[in-house]
Amino acid sequence: MNEVKKMVMLALIISQALVLHLIEGFMPVVAPGIKLGLANIMTLVTLVFFGFKEALMVVMVRSILGSLLAGSFTSMLYSLAGGILSCLTMGLLYIRWRNYFSIIGISTAGAILHNIGQLLVASWVFGTIGILFTYLPILTIAALGTGFFIGLVSNYVIKYLESQKWFRWERG
Repeated sequence: MNEVKKMVMLALIISQALVLHLIEGFMPVVAPGIKLGLANIMTLVTLVFFGFKEALMVVMVRSILGSLLAGSFTSMLYSLAGGILSCLTMGLLYIRWRNYFSIIGISTAGAILHNIGQLLVASWVFGTIGILFTYLPILTIAALGTGFFIGLVSNYVIKYLESQKWFRWERG
C-alpha cells in the first residue's frame, strides 16, 4: 500500500474513532468509569489491518482530540493512560499469540487493562492507591462484558472489511 493511501485510511479510522468516542459521551453512565469503549473497535481494526504502531497512534490522537472536543485535561490523562495500556496489551496478544486468542479475548484483555490504567491515574490524582483496589473488581466485571461486546463487533467489522475488494492490503 502506498503511503498516501495508508495516511488517508488512518485519518478516516481516527475520524470514525472520534465520532464513536463522542457518541458514547451521550450515552447514560451506569457507574463512573464504566463505558462501552466504542472507539476501541477502530483500535482493533487498525491493529489487525495496519499493525501495532499505527494502532497506538490512533489511540493517542483519538484520546487527545476527543478530550479537547468533549472533555478536560484530566479526562485526557485518563483516556491516554487507559488507551495506551490497553493498546500495549492488545498489541502484544495479537502480535505474539494471535493463534491462541480471538479478537474477543484480545478485546476483553484490553478492556481490563484500560480500566487498570485509568485507576492508576485516579490513584495518582487523588493520592491514594485505595481507589485501585476498591474499584478494580467492579470495573473488571464490567470490562468482561464490554470487552466481549467490543470484540464481537470488531470481529464482524474485520470480517466485513476483509470481504470487500476495495479494502484489501497486507495486514500489519
